[in-house]
Amino acid sequence: MKNVAFSSVFQSLTLIICMALFFGNSIAREGFNSIFNKIKRYDKSYNTNKIKTTPEIVTVIAPRGIKKQEVKDSFPKPKNGNTYVIAHRGAHSGIPENTLAAFQKAIDLGCDFVEIDTRKTKDGRIVSVHNSTVDAYVDEITGKVGDFTLAELKAMDIGSRVGPEWKNERIPTVEEILQLCSGQIGIYLDLKENLVPELVELKKYNMERDVVWYIPASFMEAIKQVQDNCPKCQPMPDPGPAKNIAKVAKEVQPHVIATDMGELNTDYMKIAHENNLIVFVDEDKGNAKEWGKILDWGTEGIQTDKPEELIKFLNGNK
Repeated sequence: MKNVAFSSVFQSLTLIICMALFFGNSIAREGFNSIFNKIKRYDKSYNTNKIKTTPEIVTVIAPRGIKKQEVKDSFPKPKNGNTYVIAHRGAHSGIPENTLAAFQKAIDLGCDFVEIDTRKTKDGRIVSVHNSTVDAYVDEITGKVGDFTLAELKAMDIGSRVGPEWKNERIPTVEEILQLCSGQIGIYLDLKENLVPELVELKKYNMERDVVWYIPASFMEAIKQVQDNCPKCQPMPDPGPAKNIAKVAKEVQPHVIATDMGELNTDYMKIAHENNLIVFVDEDKGNAKEWGKILDWGTEGIQTDKPEELIKFLNGNK
């Protein structure tokens, strides 16, 4: 295995040298170590289960108008045929939702994304909790998530209500989720509050291209805030009715948009594809009949509460 890895690294270094000769000294000035680290991320000899993107060499305009070449990430390819599987609140069948255990189960199943809900604690930390209160998750404690410090939330057992085997399962921080998911699965980020300034810090985990930010297009200021503070981050606006798609595509220039079954139909997908967009939809019924209809319309991704069943369905329809 070490010999295979060394051979692959040697090939990557050879590619770098050729790039430098072809594009000139601009790449050389970037530093071999910097470029190598970016390319290494996609090297199959490191972990074939973590290969999600293909490196692309692009020309960018640096400060003062200087052109340079750099490695650009592309959008991850789906793992199950042509359809992205998004595990809503993680794979939480019999597992506490929005927990590291549910996210790990989604990774083990081979999902493409986990959906996480983000809220701020009393002391300014970001955690993943769907409801605005903790009432549904713990016994004998009530109150808003934002009224508790992180330490107080971490003291809560949110697993016992689901089953004794999940006793002591805790509310995770965004940092813990990023550390678990990095290199293994994408994140569908659902902002329950406007936490853009805090959440753009995910840049330090090099996951900008692995996270889609669900933000309704009516909150255009928040979308622009993401783009201004994290140019490589991927806002995923929900345009609402199909008539808004072209306008949102022009203003935001996203790669992917989000919708639900109340809006999705043949015409919706036709307009989305005319604007070079892929679509992630929230399931409604969550059954084979509905999934078949979604695929017939050409939809690229499904957010589901039944990821294991959906993956089996997709694999049976290849």
